[in-house]
Amino acid sequence: MIDSIIELALKEDIGEGDHTSLSCVPEEAKGEAQLLVKDTGIIAGVELAKRVFNHYDDQLKVEVLIHDGSSVSPGDIVFRVEGSSRSILATERLVLNFMQRMSAIASETKKVTDIIAGTEASLLDTRKTTPGIRALEKWAVTIGGGHNHRYGLYDMIMIKDNHIDYAGGITKAIERANAYIDKKKLKINIEIEVRNEQELDEVLSIQKIDRIMLDNFSPQQIKDVLPKIPAHIETEASGGITKENIRAYAETGVNFISSGALTHSVTSLDLSLKAVFHS
Repeated sequence: MIDSIIELALKEDIGEGDHTSLSCVPEEAKGEAQLLVKDTGIIAGVELAKRVFNHYDDQLKVEVLIHDGSSVSPGDIVFRVEGSSRSILATERLVLNFMQRMSAIASETKKVTDIIAGTEASLLDTRKTTPGIRALEKWAVTIGGGHNHRYGLYDMIMIKDNHIDYAGGITKAIERANAYIDKKKLKINIEIEVRNEQELDEVLSIQKIDRIMLDNFSPQQIKDVLPKIPAHIETEASGGITKENIRAYAETGVNFISSGALTHSVTSLDLSLKAVFHS
């Protein structure tokens, strides 16, 4: 999937050719460039950058100085790339676009995981990602210390409010989900969202699920209901969670906390790829 993303992005950007470089830069020209950090955060996408460079031109040589997941500050040099000047110029913007977004996601994830450090709660991402590059954004979450919830609609049954309404209620939704898994012989988990304690009680009367998402419950409400949820059923808090209140959620004893903001509300980390000339 990552190679497909790279291929599509190169086609999108280069099209029939990088006419600027083709017209200005001699074919035999060799060059060197370095990735310069102009911001503070967590670097992510170094391994992806290597794949982009090598996908376009396997003769490009990359020397990594700072690895994925490391803290960076303005002035740091993350890597150097050397080889065809045309190839470096053709891949420059793609590498920067990917790395700036991935680093922003990793940086935000690290901030949040630091806030809940010392609790038993794990931080999860969501499907609120940029269409077409979800694999990269979820990769960035793991680089920042978070965990992937699910990649898509295919690797978990996630029964949310609309599914419940369309199915005709909680009981019908759970029973049909279990029957579907049995019929298809699938090995996937079932998670269900509940919006209040009444819905939670209905789910617990049936069970047959692996995880319960407590949607828009306050920390106190979660503390109140956790004792009634059997230990073999995982719990997840979601909805209305911010950096200001996430510690309170984590201290309730809930197993997971999911946050769409990790991927949908970040500002790119400022990076640049600069040509290097040796005197």
